[in-house]
Amino acid sequence: MTIPGDETADFLQDAAAAGVFPGGPDTRLETYRRAIAAGKAAPFTSGELAHAARLAWRNSARCIGRLHWRSLRVRDRRDVADPKAIFQELCLHLTESTNGGAIRPTMTVFAPATPTQASPRILNHQLAAYAGYRSGGTLLGDPKNAAFTETAIRLGWRPPATQTAFDLLPWIIQGAGEAPQLFTPDTGLIQEVPISHPTLGWFAELGLRWYAVPVICDMVLHAAETEFPAAPFGGWYMGTEIGARNLADADRYNQLPVIARRMGLDTKTPAALWKDRALVELNTAVLHSYQAAGVRIVDHHTASAEFMRFNEQELRAGRETSAAWDWIVPPMSGAATPVFHLPMRDLQLRPNLLPRPEPA
Repeated sequence: MTIPGDETADFLQDAAAAGVFPGGPDTRLETYRRAIAAGKAAPFTSGELAHAARLAWRNSARCIGRLHWRSLRVRDRRDVADPKAIFQELCLHLTESTNGGAIRPTMTVFAPATPTQASPRILNHQLAAYAGYRSGGTLLGDPKNAAFTETAIRLGWRPPATQTAFDLLPWIIQGAGEAPQLFTPDTGLIQEVPISHPTLGWFAELGLRWYAVPVICDMVLHAAETEFPAAPFGGWYMGTEIGARNLADADRYNQLPVIARRMGLDTKTPAALWKDRALVELNTAVLHSYQAAGVRIVDHHTASAEFMRFNEQELRAGRETSAAWDWIVPPMSGAATPVFHLPMRDLQLRPNLLPRPEPA
């Protein structure tokens, strides 16, 4: 943390223009300068913090869903640092964000880090995730979470007596400078969606499922020279995140060969395009299942069109859109979406949501 320069001044100019506080930003800037020079966190009001979080979403180069950045609900919990209290707030976050399926984009901001004080951390990648069990050279569940699963077991987590490929993981919360603690949310808090297909009746027999709301926990909210390493946030899914990555990737649930065989496709040669045909049906199933369950989701064509509208809004506001092409273009049918043909560059804007360094 350093004495603020353009980053903080620019944020306060933007906040003043948005009507977050009355008058010009000069007085607030001086207050920020004094706090940061003294090694403290930036003295955001709750309104300023909410604006900073929304700008961080707007500036996130990897997110396709930024048309809705103004709708982000920000829960100011900077006074919360105790792991048990954080656990309770995370339960409330999930309930409010899930909203019975009418998902609301939400961020909860916990205590910041300063040069003299560590901050709390939520060690999960997402609040909802499935265990990955290694055993004798095989793996049951989600390979992405195998290491985290082993950590949770070392900390005392007891997996179900009958392990499945979709066992929800506990939460690991670390107080400032403290040892990590294990917490298990109540059954039913995390809403899940069983995956079926509108025309392929056997699809439900695969036993696939996914959770309703992705709440990302390992990104740092960076604003006005201040970092919040515990600022979980999320909204609704784009279908391909589940159907073209989580359930489809060879190093994740690897369901394309299974689906292709059930469809009777020739899997001996890639020229038969069996992966492509299975991929379409898997994504059809995901969208159908979430819609049938009343859980908000967006298809990749609609999301791409919304991003183009967001880009137009940014240009009208005199801002170049910061975007990473390899993250914005959907992982299927890329060339059939308008974002595929849009030049992009990551401007590394602030405020932003940045990858958090791995904990020791």
